[in-house]
Amino acid sequence: MKKIFAVAAILFLSFANAQDKNGITFKESPIILKINIDQLFGTLTTPDLKTKYPVALIISGSGPTDRNGNNPMMKNNSLKMLAETLAKNGIASLRYDKRGIGESKASAVSEQTLVFENYTEDAKSWINLLKQDKRFSQVIIIGHSEGSLIGMIAGAKANKFISIAGTGESADKLIKAQIASKSNKQLEDLTFPIIDSLKSGNTVKKVDPMLNSLFRASIQPYLISWFKYNPQTEIKKLTVPILILQGNKDLQVTVKDAELLSQANKNAELLIVENMNHIMKTIEGDNQANMESYTNESLPLSEIMTNKIVSFIKK
Repeated sequence: MKKIFAVAAILFLSFANAQDKNGITFKESPIILKINIDQLFGTLTTPDLKTKYPVALIISGSGPTDRNGNNPMMKNNSLKMLAETLAKNGIASLRYDKRGIGESKASAVSEQTLVFENYTEDAKSWINLLKQDKRFSQVIIIGHSEGSLIGMIAGAKANKFISIAGTGESADKLIKAQIASKSNKQLEDLTFPIIDSLKSGNTVKKVDPMLNSLFRASIQPYLISWFKYNPQTEIKKLTVPILILQGNKDLQVTVKDAELLSQANKNAELLIVENMNHIMKTIEGDNQANMESYTNESLPLSEIMTNKIVSFIKK
């Protein structure tokens, strides 16, 4: 991969300060990361403190998820809420739109050339930017869902790493498990050889047209680059303090995933959060209530989770 050179411009707007019951005010400011000719856009949330304070890089999950935890179909503001909670506790954060998403849409690379390393290198560039800011005492990575794997790979550059709803298996195994859950032997026979080929680093020239949405030729280079990363291997490489958080009402990632990550790095701290779902909200009801939370921007985050994150960062 070509070497990237990153510079940043921070644009401050006149936002009204928000204030917590503890008396800590904070402000949000747009921030731009320039990488060669590309620009990635984010939001820097900072508490009004005179002394140095920690800063967390919040990395969102897969698909069209933006810096606030939303996508065009669902608005729940989960990552925005996390940033605000951190600020009220004296911790800054930077959350950003990944390339091709939200305000960073113009920085998308073509599907044929997109690789997983685009995301990990971008995360490293954001970390380098935060390290240059003299206001910050330490840099923490908080990776949510797919952002957990991105954060693990970039994590050696940070002081601490937090995984929220991170998967414990490589993507090829996850896709196979999803296909197997459909109990369709014919589908397995069609797809598993393709997945195995991509896992070994080889593209597949002939793909059944009905599988184009998953394995079209233009997306195969990305899948090859993604499949080669095993979260258990990546988290084992980290020597920084690690916190693994997983809700037991998560419909997308399991408690077993978190346990696999924890077992891979004996220095990691694991917390299974009671009644927390994939978007970090507390669910008291059934699966219907769980799904409805994805479009409920007023439902608060799990306090058990946020309290643990704050104490982990501050210790």
